[in-house]
Amino acid sequence: MKTLIFVGSPRKTGDTRALLQRVTAQLEGETVLVDAYRDDIHPCIDCRRCREIKGCVFHDDMQQVYDLLPECDNVLIAAPLYFSELPGQLLNVFSRLQCQYSARRFRGEKQEIKPKRGGIILVGGGNGGPENALHTCRDIFRYYMNVKGCFPPVMSLNTDHVPACEDEAALAQCDELAQFLNDTNR
Repeated sequence: MKTLIFVGSPRKTGDTRALLQRVTAQLEGETVLVDAYRDDIHPCIDCRRCREIKGCVFHDDMQQVYDLLPECDNVLIAAPLYFSELPGQLLNVFSRLQCQYSARRFRGEKQEIKPKRGGIILVGGGNGGPENALHTCRDIFRYYMNVKGCFPPVMSLNTDHVPACEDEAALAQCDELAQFLNDTNR
């Protein structure tokens, strides 16, 4: 089993990582982490080259995503909320999925991306709601990653007062999310 994880937190020891570590400690098989703040992934510049030929003008760490996405079993997005949305750095990573859209839309290619399970972990201090970020995650899952089954979002939305590592409800949801992703019968 292989799980592709997109993490959108700049903090290595923050609330997002606390919940993510809770899940990953229980995951079976291989996990591959795509770190929006540390991996070398340029944002899409809308050069439109991918409309004509396969691939992207940038040859960077996004290649591992292109290679793993068709074959992985699970996809997990873990991020803090910034202005009720995913952080811009993570959205930059997702903008590079434009190559897949162009393959379908402009080059008429059918992509073989096996169905997979998905999970979402969001944390926030408490001032904004998660609706926009959830909508974005679900669209990315649906249109670019072929996620067919998604676990209910794991959210710790009061981290200004209760750190995620002390949020018992979120921790219990993390355990359930790990079980969901490990279940090969779904």
